[in-house]
Amino acid sequence: MPDRGGGPPTGPRIRVGRPSRRVRTLLMTLGVLAVLAMAFTMFAGFWTDWLWYRSVHYSSVFKTTLWTKIGLFFVFGLLMALAVGFNIWLAHRLRPPLSAMSMEQQNLDRYRMGIAPYKKWLLLGITALVGLIAGASASGQWRTWLMWVNGVPFGQKDPQFKLDVSFYAFDLPWYRFLLGFGFAAVIISVIAAALTHYLYGGLRVTSPGARATSAATGHLSVLIGVFVALKAVAYWLDRYGLAVKSSDFKATDSWTGLRYVDANAYLPAKTILFCIAVICALLFFATIWRRTWQLPVIGLGLMVLSAILIGGLYPALVQKFQVQPNEQAKEAPYVEKNLKATRDAYGIEGTQVTEYPGVSRTKDQTKLRDDVDAAASIRIMDPNVISPTFQQLQQMRNYYAFPNNLDVDRYSKDGKDQDTVIGLRELNLAGIPKKNWINNHFRYTHGYGVVAAKGTEVDSEGRPVFTESDLPSKGDLGTYEQRIYYGEKTTTYSIVGGPQKEIDYSDDNGEKTFSYKGDGGVDLSNPINRAAYAAAFSEPQILYSGAIGEGSRILYNRTPKERVEAVAPWLTIDGDAYPAVVDGRIQWIVDAYTTTNGYPYASRTTLGDTTADSLTAANDQRAVVAQQNQVNYIRNSVKATVDAYSGDVKLYQWDTKDPVLKTWMKAFPNTVQDKSEISDTLMAHLRYPQDLFKVQRELLTRYHVKDANTFLSGSEVWQVPDDPTNKSGDAVPPYYLSMKMPDQEQQAFSLTTTFTPNGRDNLSAFMAVDAEAGTEGYGKIRILKLPTSTTVNGPKQVQSQLNSEQDIAETIRLLRGGDSEVEYGNLLTVPLDGGLLYVEPVYVRGGDLKYPLLRKVLVSYGGNTAFENTLDEALAKVFGEAEEGSTQPPPDEGEDTTEPPPTSTNPTVREALSDAQKAFDAGQKALEQKDLAAYAEAQKDLEEALQRAEDAQAQTDESGGKNGDDKNGDKGEDGKASPSPDPTGDSG
Repeated sequence: MPDRGGGPPTGPRIRVGRPSRRVRTLLMTLGVLAVLAMAFTMFAGFWTDWLWYRSVHYSSVFKTTLWTKIGLFFVFGLLMALAVGFNIWLAHRLRPPLSAMSMEQQNLDRYRMGIAPYKKWLLLGITALVGLIAGASASGQWRTWLMWVNGVPFGQKDPQFKLDVSFYAFDLPWYRFLLGFGFAAVIISVIAAALTHYLYGGLRVTSPGARATSAATGHLSVLIGVFVALKAVAYWLDRYGLAVKSSDFKATDSWTGLRYVDANAYLPAKTILFCIAVICALLFFATIWRRTWQLPVIGLGLMVLSAILIGGLYPALVQKFQVQPNEQAKEAPYVEKNLKATRDAYGIEGTQVTEYPGVSRTKDQTKLRDDVDAAASIRIMDPNVISPTFQQLQQMRNYYAFPNNLDVDRYSKDGKDQDTVIGLRELNLAGIPKKNWINNHFRYTHGYGVVAAKGTEVDSEGRPVFTESDLPSKGDLGTYEQRIYYGEKTTTYSIVGGPQKEIDYSDDNGEKTFSYKGDGGVDLSNPINRAAYAAAFSEPQILYSGAIGEGSRILYNRTPKERVEAVAPWLTIDGDAYPAVVDGRIQWIVDAYTTTNGYPYASRTTLGDTTADSLTAANDQRAVVAQQNQVNYIRNSVKATVDAYSGDVKLYQWDTKDPVLKTWMKAFPNTVQDKSEISDTLMAHLRYPQDLFKVQRELLTRYHVKDANTFLSGSEVWQVPDDPTNKSGDAVPPYYLSMKMPDQEQQAFSLTTTFTPNGRDNLSAFMAVDAEAGTEGYGKIRILKLPTSTTVNGPKQVQSQLNSEQDIAETIRLLRGGDSEVEYGNLLTVPLDGGLLYVEPVYVRGGDLKYPLLRKVLVSYGGNTAFENTLDEALAKVFGEAEEGSTQPPPDEGEDTTEPPPTSTNPTVREALSDAQKAFDAGQKALEQKDLAAYAEAQKDLEEALQRAEDAQAQTDESGGKNGDDKNGDKGEDGKASPSPDPTGDSG
């Protein structure tokens, strides 16, 4: 035995003392400060959000959303805490006496002893933890709750159960959430109760005798019975869920709704399983009196076996032996329901499909030249190519920039609408001369002015014909507030209106300064606000900077899409916000959608996939905001505007019949203004949105047919072609164009696209929608369907023809000489006299030019292709000579189209013509040697020589030379003028 007596220690003893009072005070102070810092950071996030919503006058959205989240958090968090806490308490209360201690219970006794002093705190801690988790999860269902409690009927019933669509869109999602919450509460309660029973002896694993006390058996049986009862409810709801269930189907990538096997196998199976689950639940409840699990376990096994046989094997047998041998006949009635529901849900039920020959009806195509102008205002300025041209010619200062993709709009001049390419000169912080905190956030705060150009014209150099330009901007748009504090490229915060002056713009007289006078942003004169923003933005200088004072306001959340999404979080935002000058202000126009994935029988689509094209691939700013949203109902229900100066956001009800919008307007009253509040000037700039059009065109590749058998055969499936102007492999984007469809009397601003057969490149159909808001035909979709017996070139084939024809390929090769680059613009398609006219502008960027200029225009019609300097020249070559009096811009480099000069006896004229011939010959030689600089110089000499000849001949005519040769010029034997020198060099 070791010596337990006293005595000196046998070794050194380390004594650990308590920290000194000063250290304890310091640690306590640091802990309190850390807690206060965390609390203030959380408060700063909440407070700045409240201030922002109040600044844009949508505080009701913030409050409704906040209180809904708080209510759901506390209600469901409390329910979960009560359910789990009650079952733990009940299991503890039903514990058996521990007089007869087994070895298993002796081992558990140490744990019981350890937690005995803390039982209440442990119970509170567990219930609080599960309550917090459940509450946080439930608060995320605020949209589901608001849609359920405010749901408005659709006025349409599903074909299977005859229930209003609102049941599936608004009610069923909420019931499923409640069911999921119930399952979670029961499962956690079963686990917690079982652990408690085991800890206190109600359940035994290794002890001899009964494995569970009668009290534990009854308690757990009731909980399992509740679980099985909830499973019965789930089986019943699954019956309705079949109407909105997605599955794979060979006729379509994504099928939604009941098919034959669903209606004839799954639906009765779910009903039978519901009955079995109810009986099984009653057997579990009966254990309260019987105190045995024998019957409930048998019932549970029967339910599991039934789920496998009735819910799995039986439908598989029906599909194998009833559906597959005669699938078309079995599935046709259900396909018809899917066709109708999908067309209704996506707004394509009114699509007008017309047979179109695809070849010209007129044999003499020279008669069609004048028809082209009536068919379309062909836009040769591609907004997706010429942004660098705007940048080079109209940037003015490095701290301004234009978006990568400009926009197309309509503006009227002298009572005539003109397709216009428009962009804003936005702030570009990357271009400021010296970067620091003051410059980045106080001095350089806004862009300045609109730049616009005609979409159908270029000048003699291939540059845009600007209708609004310079700095400050001036032109056809009149007087308007030109400062741009909110824009697509404005992604950082600015502090304006205080002691620090802003740089407004610069001109020949130097910098102009400005101080913001608008009511946008949040006031920073309050020190609490400054401290909150310093914490929220992790920028302490906001708290103490002398550049902030009375009148200072902070602007943030400055992109139009970001602002609309924040004030209307229940909307899906279109990818393309576009600017317009409206009533003296620059307004960003944003299209917004209401969506649901609960429309029965309507096939689902993923917005990010459906709206992707070559433009969104190259510029993610053009992508729809909700990339992963799966929907099967969509409406362009709201048109929104964002003021570029004040940031003011307005929402206008556009679709007055949309029940989803009506539901959200009930949930958030007074946030959406009536459609009648849209002014005429704003209405003139509203248009059909691209993302909705792209969703509809993707659905119409399959759902343009109305016959179930044709749909099932897949013989009429189309595809959206890849963009032929690049090698990205992404879909061709739709194009805005003023054009006339065959059944229209005049041109309408339209959004257009093409279709090709699945897996082939020839043209299947052409689609256009009337895109001009406020007109009677707005939103009407027209499809021109080409016959399968006629092969008409599709976009890719036309582009290949452009690259393969020898003359055209040689011209492109010359244009690419040196360090030049050729860029292909939008390949526009226009229906014309039964055929289809293709027009594509071609731009050249090279040499000292860092921006694209229009150099050539491709025109293709009926197999005839022209590649000329101007649109008029290309049309004249395809259809024949243009009418007299038509004006042509001067010829461009790369191809000579000069008309032969007239002959004369005037020696000055003859000398000038001789010089012209020499200059022409020099130009041809330069082309052969690929010397573009020498060619340009020769062209200049040629123009000067022809101008001298023209001036000399005019003087001769004015002097009255009317005798002999002066009257008739050089004549041949028949009295007709002899041919002049042939500029092509084929004749002298």
